Amino acid sequence: MNFIRRIFSKGVNPDFRKQLRLFLGMKPGNPKLYEAALSHKSVKELPGENNERLEYLGDAVLSSIVADYLFKKYPYKGEGFLTEMRSKMVNRHQLNDIALKMGLRKLTQYNRFDTTLKSSQIFGNTLEAIIGAIYIDKGYVRTRNWVLKNILIPHFFMDDLEQKEINLKNKLIGWASKNGKKLDFETINEKVENGRRIFTIAVIIDGIKVGEGKGFNKKDANQAAVQQVIHSLKL
Repeated sequence: MNFIRRIFSKGVNPDFRKQLRLFLGMKPGNPKLYEAALSHKSVKELPGENNERLEYLGDAVLSSIVADYLFKKYPYKGEGFLTEMRSKMVNRHQLNDIALKMGLRKLTQYNRFDTTLKSSQIFGNTLEAIIGAIYIDKGYVRTRNWVLKNILIPHFFMDDLEQKEINLKNKLIGWASKNGKKLDFETINEKVENGRRIFTIAVIIDGIKVGEGKGFNKKDANQAAVQQVIHSLKL
């Protein structure tokens, strides 16, 4: 096993190893695995070299860890409550915020000339990829312990989270209905930039555009637009 790890570790920058060890709080067995986890497809196109596959795995592992955590923390709550709480904890915007607080913007390798990436959700995706890499490198138990120590305990205040409104779009729709406002969502732009499709969706109230959001898919653009309007209306 040590021989295999030395093969995979060959060629990894010593500075990268140091930064990685500081971030993880433990010695990585396979630094090349984490190098892939920290590489966005804008700098490495091949699936085995960028973090898309590890993100897919990390998403599933994180969801499992959070589900187990909630199941044990709330022994008398029903399925609906547990599902909603998990959604609040692992949604893209939440994970991206946590990733930024953990310093992943600095560690993530991406095309820094692409300004749209800086405001996207790639850092949350990178965090999921890191979790996938830890799972492969260290196994489920150590991954669970790492997630608890570095993500769940320091970044989630469960009492506050219970009160948080998750479906902001429904909240905005309810506000519009209550106040007799005509609410529409309109795709106002769709373009390809640096090989990626970017959508811009506007929120229209009574025929007037009151906010807009961008994303690599319509769902993310819609959510960004709604968040902007919710904030401006102080809802």
